[in-house]
Amino acid sequence: MGNAERRLDSEPRMFAAPSIEALKRDDGAIILRSRMKLQPAARCTGEWLETWARTAPDRTFLAERRGETWTWLTYGETLTQVRAAAAWMLAQGLSPERPLAILSDNSIAHAVLALAAQHVGIPVCAISPAYSLMSTDHEKLRAMIRLLDPGAIFVAAHGPFARALAAIEGLHRAVIISGDGEGMNSVALQAVLSTKPGPGVDRAFAAVTPDTIAKLLFTSGSTGQPKAVINTHRMLTMSQQAKGQLWTFLREIEGGPVIVDWLPWSHTFGANHNFNLVLAHGGSIYIDGGKPAPGLFETSLANLRSMVPTIYFNVPRGFDMLVAALKADDDLRHRFFSGVKCILYAAAALPHNLWDALNEMSLATIGRPAPLVSAWGATETSPLATDCHFFAERAGNIGVPIPGTELKLVPTGEKLEVRVRGPNVMPGYWKAPEITAAAFDEEGFYKIGDAVKLADPEHPERGLFFDGRITEDFKLSSGTWVNVGALRVAGIAALAPLAQDIVIAGHGTDEVHFLIVPNIAACRSEAALADTASVGEVLAHPAVREAIARGLAKLRIEAVGSSRYATRALLIAEPPSLDAGEITDKGYINQRAVLTRRANLVAMLQDEAAADVIRPASKD
Repeated sequence: MGNAERRLDSEPRMFAAPSIEALKRDDGAIILRSRMKLQPAARCTGEWLETWARTAPDRTFLAERRGETWTWLTYGETLTQVRAAAAWMLAQGLSPERPLAILSDNSIAHAVLALAAQHVGIPVCAISPAYSLMSTDHEKLRAMIRLLDPGAIFVAAHGPFARALAAIEGLHRAVIISGDGEGMNSVALQAVLSTKPGPGVDRAFAAVTPDTIAKLLFTSGSTGQPKAVINTHRMLTMSQQAKGQLWTFLREIEGGPVIVDWLPWSHTFGANHNFNLVLAHGGSIYIDGGKPAPGLFETSLANLRSMVPTIYFNVPRGFDMLVAALKADDDLRHRFFSGVKCILYAAAALPHNLWDALNEMSLATIGRPAPLVSAWGATETSPLATDCHFFAERAGNIGVPIPGTELKLVPTGEKLEVRVRGPNVMPGYWKAPEITAAAFDEEGFYKIGDAVKLADPEHPERGLFFDGRITEDFKLSSGTWVNVGALRVAGIAALAPLAQDIVIAGHGTDEVHFLIVPNIAACRSEAALADTASVGEVLAHPAVREAIARGLAKLRIEAVGSSRYATRALLIAEPPSLDAGEITDKGYINQRAVLTRRANLVAMLQDEAAADVIRPASKD
């Protein structure tokens, strides 16, 4: 047991102790399940809202910042607006076959409309705003709308979405709801919220069952046509029931958990995990209009200075920027570590340098390490499949299966492929029976495509470590496997803070190579260049190239074996493309798509004479 674990165990217990059974089968597979029985869950997500509107009607549920002040909606006010919007949707003919589509980002209006649809058995589909506002061809948005055939489409303001709405014109029969009331043939949001609910709303709410579709979420996958994952009410409520049984401290927070969160509700992490955790436990959501991107993270910091959360969620890129901000701001650092009871990272592995930095700052600030935990799952598992409800000694532990969920670890090459079965797993993809059938094995386990490894094969309760995507790993010409997931994390840490992300190349060759997505702001600082310096000037600067070379050398010194370091690297000047499927709107890299689209750069890495290639610095 490490020092951090010993210190945290001296604090009041926050989590239920993990108790896991492992069944080793003759075919080599291992079945993992929790010994904790999953208790009955709410019938539907609307029961959560009804409960808190009745027992804590004046408690803040939703808040968003306008200028310097927060505006908010209580639980009682939220239910009133939800019932009004639900009445309007029923009158317009929205149904399980004609869902509500939301094109806009997180907001109070977004939440109210989404909850209204779910309240009366209408599926809601939040589509990432990136497909409307960042895309240049809108092809994925067009494909999504064709698949959905929505009954209504919501945009927060007509102007910014005018091009997207024009691109999908003629592909749907939906009524357009406009938050600002602008746009020809659109209905103003205020008119929707002014509808008088009748007994039909109550009848529709009573008719919702655990098998009713609550929402459709498009996968973050970047290849092929978009797939809409069916999320039933059972999936969502069972997931939060398991979370509440494992995170026992949630029931002890007076007034419920408070989060300040930017993670988009068009994705399962922000919506099904974070939003629903607060709703299920009667807490408050302060909607963060920022995100971990240059020019936007300042908004997130301003929000954290205004409202300290009790639980903090983010992705590794967000923690990278947060660590830098906490180091530079004594007051924010003290407020943050004093107020936050639990910090959860997910969606990608947290580099060890960030794990260490958060623990060291927390120890120096409040006398104990930060309670850092993680979880793992997918859109198809709503999303919780494993939860690290214990204090791990190092980054990367994704925990153990949650109550009611089984994992099957299947030997695949040199790895253990993980598959999932349980009430949290989707019934299938919307209008895609063949793709659905291919997603499950003969025993009904969802084939998620990830690999894991046991922290201790003799003690499964000590958790699992994510071991990369099965399809991303490759062999060098020597026959040695390259673990892309682990090497990516190690590379980002060695090159910190200059590498925002890394794509691993070298399939079938003698050596591993890196395509580096640079952190332009950090590179500009390294080169001591003005903000007006071009990207080309920044990446070509000797100080940047030398720093990258030193980072590559550090990785080589620390590595054991040729598959764990890169001998050559290139800095990518053109950012990964959303339309080309190289990156999701949350910033996650699709390794295969980048390698395919940038085959010329991959070839350059193999060219001995290429001048732009960076090699590890020499030992002397």
